[in-house]
Amino acid sequence: MNIALSQSSRFESIWQLFSISIVFIIVLGLAYYSTKWIAAIQKKQVYNKNIEVVETFKVTTNKYIQIVRTGEKYLVIAVSKDTITMLTEIDKDQLEIGNIEGQKENFSDILNKIKELKHKK
Repeated sequence: MNIALSQSSRFESIWQLFSISIVFIIVLGLAYYSTKWIAAIQKKQVYNKNIEVVETFKVTTNKYIQIVRTGEKYLVIAVSKDTITMLTEIDKDQLEIGNIEGQKENFSDILNKIKELKHKK
């Protein structure tokens, strides 16, 4: 009788582990797809045709100089923790074309470059 009781207890333990694993996988999948869905919604809300950050240069911690395209104008602004200050307006001719029309890299391209650097070392 004691052997039968221990086998049923073992079966219950295995069943609990299996069911908790299934629940964990379902919750993980729901979290993944809900994050993707929210990101798609935010991407649609943030998309602007008239404002674009062309280039950013970090001066110190929390202080940056940025070139921003607003419509047809290019502005140089200083961005700090609490303020944004317009420094000057520049012509498109003064900028390097590669920086303006360059393609943005996606995460996988950056990750592949890092992997290549690691393999070279």
